[in-house]
Formats: sequence, structure tokens, C-alpha cells
Amino acid sequence: MTDGLDQVKAWIVKRHPDRDDIAPDLDLIENRLIDSLSFVEFVFLLEQVSGRSIDMDTLEVDSIRTLEAIDRTFFKARVS
Repeated sequence: MTDGLDQVKAWIVKRHPDRDDIAPDLDLIENRLIDSLSFVEFVFLLEQVSGRSIDMDTLEVDSIRTLEAIDRTFFKARVS
């Protein structure tokens, strides 16, 4: 797990003290770990830790649905 992904996971766990871990394939939205009230703050966090601007108009929800998807979308090196 990358440092950025660790920060994302820590942010989620901090808001859900009943959890001490999050499986990489757990659906964050279905399990209400990311909800409509925290969504914008979550996207802002992703921008900060990934160093990438996120266009809300083109953001694919599936790219932030699991920690695996977040890692793949925002933290893995892109090959051209």
C-alpha cells in the first residue's frame, strides 16, 4: 500500500471508529464509509494526497468505490 493510500485509509477509519481496518475490495459507498456528506471532503483529500486535480464532472464513481480502485486510479504509476 502506498503512503497516499495509507492516508486515505486512515481518513476513513478515523471517521468510523468501529473499524480498525478496511479490506482493499470493500465497497466504501455501499458500506457507507463514504457518504454524500463526506464525499466532497473525500475528493479534496484524494486531490491533496495524490497531487492530481479531480474534475467532478468526469469522475467515475467506480474509481473511488474501493481502496483497490483508488490505488489503481490515483497512486499507481501510469505507463504511456
